[in-house]
Amino acid sequence: MKIALLGYGRMGKAIEKIAIERGHEIVFRVDLNTKEYDITEADIAIDFSIPTAAVGNLTTCFTNGVPVVSGTTGWLDQYDKMIELCNSNNGSFIYASNFSLGVNLFFEINKKVAQIMNPMLNTYSVASEELHHTKKLDAPSGTAITIAEGVIENTDLEDWKLYEGDKKTLPITARRIGDIPGTHSVTYHSEVDEIEIKHTAYNRQGFALGAVVAAEWLVDKKGIYGMKDVLGL
Repeated sequence: MKIALLGYGRMGKAIEKIAIERGHEIVFRVDLNTKEYDITEADIAIDFSIPTAAVGNLTTCFTNGVPVVSGTTGWLDQYDKMIELCNSNNGSFIYASNFSLGVNLFFEINKKVAQIMNPMLNTYSVASEELHHTKKLDAPSGTAITIAEGVIENTDLEDWKLYEGDKKTLPITARRIGDIPGTHSVTYHSEVDEIEIKHTAYNRQGFALGAVVAAEWLVDKKGIYGMKDVLGL
């Protein structure tokens, strides 16, 4: 595949390394200093940019018929608009808050645990925490939001809030420490015990590999998909 990297930070560089190892070609790398480029030179684009650039990147891909895989978070208030644009252009799109295989397994475990715990939420309080490196711009992380939504969909909780919670609201604590790639946990606490499920990433390679695998899967398809489709979950 000929891949356009939209965003060339740490994730972009990690994706580049894995893509080349898997026999793909990087046709260009777009960062904040890139003025002009022809997206149609690429078979597919992988977007790990910044929230303020993501919508523009996706728009360029959809209007030029280039499939795109996006892992950028912090722009989802425009998600429905981008889905409409993708559909109107018969485009191809995968968005995931996290491309790691382990995290996507965690998403499914989280939903099942929430179903089991729901009848006991009068005894247990539930909270979520995420830890990331200090350069991460959005809080909570997209992964933390996906985890929270998985809990809410499978319990009587109604919403999540950053740092705040009550009987109907799931609190998410977001911490920015050092160079942590990403740690996410959900904890059920009672007066007598505590149950925790947790995913800890040791490096960015798992995220990068998942993004490249998603691009390989999407390149010849039309439509809107997620990592559950890619992984057959």
